[in-house]
Amino acid sequence: MERLDVIGNISRDRTRYPDGRGGPRLGGAALFLSLAATRAGRQAAPVCVLGDDLVQLPKALGLGTLDWTALIQVEGASTTFDLEYDVHGELVGVHTEYGVAEKLTAHALRHVDQHPGGTYHVCCRRPLDVAAVLGRLAAYGSGFSVDFFLPSAKDVIRVAIPWLPLATTLFVNAAEYRLLERGINCGALPEVVITDGPRTAMVHHFGRQVASAVPPPSPVREVSGAGDTLAGTFLAYRSQGATAAQALAEATSAAARYVSAPPHPIPAPRRG
Repeated sequence: MERLDVIGNISRDRTRYPDGRGGPRLGGAALFLSLAATRAGRQAAPVCVLGDDLVQLPKALGLGTLDWTALIQVEGASTTFDLEYDVHGELVGVHTEYGVAEKLTAHALRHVDQHPGGTYHVCCRRPLDVAAVLGRLAAYGSGFSVDFFLPSAKDVIRVAIPWLPLATTLFVNAAEYRLLERGINCGALPEVVITDGPRTAMVHHFGRQVASAVPPPSPVREVSGAGDTLAGTFLAYRSQGATAAQALAEATSAAARYVSAPPHPIPAPRRG
């Protein structure tokens, strides 16, 4: 089965909730999506840039199953996110220091040039130059899927619109889907997965609903990364021949397990 190359960030995060949950942890869409795809049976490689503060990451417990050959490590600080959620798990504030992720666009373009026949997922969020990366993938005829991040989705969706009908699958939450509808005829999109937290998730093919699933109830420990887990699982099952309904059922279950699991700790810095 062909590897899924995931273009995005891996970060040092801190999450905050009104009830005291949260704290420091590993984060980043490229990490969570790649892990989910791997666990669902598809080899995945984060195409990312790590700072020297995460040099030990590829050897960290639980992450050895990933293909780390598509990352580069450079001097400087890795991306950091400070994420604040309300009592319902909705994101209400975010502060970001991009650090070495400013080099992600150049790295991603080089990687695509070296592997034009690959299959890609693009985490469409800052500081990635989404137009440059999607344009390069489209020029090569590479297969790709995309997702967004709500704080930047309004601007990023607008930039990405020319290439979205070429994507195999788009992943959006309910708020992002409303932004999508304002900018493009969703009937032109082959596959859109729409999530809404613990509520019903849906799959649309060319504007027509073809599947739905309600995530199984589970205690919520951490929501950051749940959407990436759903996306990686869905893509893995679809690549193995599952129907949209089968893939969505597996993906919502994986996301439900994720939110109740302990977070990945940030590896200790290398000594010496």
